[in-house]
Amino acid sequence: MTQNTPALAIVVKGWPRLSETFIAQELVALEEAGHNFEIWSLRYPTDKKRHPLHDRLKARVRYLPEYLHEDPARVWAAREIAQRLPGYREAYRIWRQDLARDRNLNRIRRFGQACVLAGELPADTHGLYAHFMHTPSSVARYAAIMRDLPWSFSAHAKDIWTSPEWEKREKLQADTYGAEFGATCTAFGAAHLREMSDDPARVDLIYHGLDLTRFPAPPQRGPADLRKPADPFHMVSVGRLVEKKGFDKLIDAFAQLPSTLNWRWTHIGGGGLKGTLTAQAVSAGVADRITWRGACDQPEVISAMREADLFVLPSRIAADGDRDGLPNVLMEAASQLLPILSTPVSAIPEFIDTGIHGTLSEDDPAALAKAITVIAANPAQTQSMAHAARTRLTQEFGMNPGIARLSKRLHDLCQPINS
Repeated sequence: MTQNTPALAIVVKGWPRLSETFIAQELVALEEAGHNFEIWSLRYPTDKKRHPLHDRLKARVRYLPEYLHEDPARVWAAREIAQRLPGYREAYRIWRQDLARDRNLNRIRRFGQACVLAGELPADTHGLYAHFMHTPSSVARYAAIMRDLPWSFSAHAKDIWTSPEWEKREKLQADTYGAEFGATCTAFGAAHLREMSDDPARVDLIYHGLDLTRFPAPPQRGPADLRKPADPFHMVSVGRLVEKKGFDKLIDAFAQLPSTLNWRWTHIGGGGLKGTLTAQAVSAGVADRITWRGACDQPEVISAMREADLFVLPSRIAADGDRDGLPNVLMEAASQLLPILSTPVSAIPEFIDTGIHGTLSEDDPAALAKAITVIAANPAQTQSMAHAARTRLTQEFGMNPGIARLSKRLHDLCQPINS
């Protein structure tokens, strides 16, 4: 293998994506740690903006056919190659077994994309690593079986909590062509996956952490800079407009705030519930206090955080079981000494001890309204918690320890068997 030949193939759902800065941060750090890899994306980008972080990555990005019928020549040519690979028949058997339990077009597309991946991977590829345990890991697993290569994954939130149990178990068992290792970013998620693995050591807890070199020093928020209780109270939220983020509950909470509180709320992020939520805000009589910014790049997000008085993320468990893990935006807010209001869902309490590093409220409107009112009336106490959150961030949630652990895992994964 020449020095410039990638030993590692990284499979992602889409590249680049504004909502997945944690992936971009990790890949840039791995590249800076000396890893040589190519990115294989299952989807083309849809975001109109990019984070500066995306432009730091030097790796080649290759796009698999997002829909098989759009590039049949490439798919059929790759399948002819794949059918000659040592593990194709076994991969096909595993896929047929999966399809019998999950009959949908997405499962068919996964196998077609896996054939293209297996057929087009450089000959000297030694391992595959997929971000997310559901679709990207399935594509990586099928391709790895075809090529007789080891594979691994990183699991986050939705992929853990909405994937069927049988699929998670089989991806964590050695005798069902499971991953060499799985990394996940919360203790909550790690405990769940370890229960499903044949070997708990197969699952690593690796917090994303935050690369503080990418962020400016926080603005002055000392005693002399405290907001007066009668001053305008500006809240900001960053997150996709989807059920698990709980913004519908927050809008109902706004309608219950006391008339004496002069508040504003800015939302940053895209998502399919924009129309529903804007209509809800009009119906609740609070639309004139809300600014919908849409998708923003990292500098715009940080600028909004620096100008705000409170960061709000009312996460909850969606009807299909989807939920947040440990949202990086909480750490980003802490980096700017921005006080935090969130909920005790999933792994959020792993970073925020309520009353110490921020406030964790139940995700119902009355509780959120009460928490906002108390926070607005107590700027000194709230700012003290923001300082505690930033101290915890710098002492316990830096990026480097996790990257070092992941780097070793990936280095070991890519060692040739006869080395």
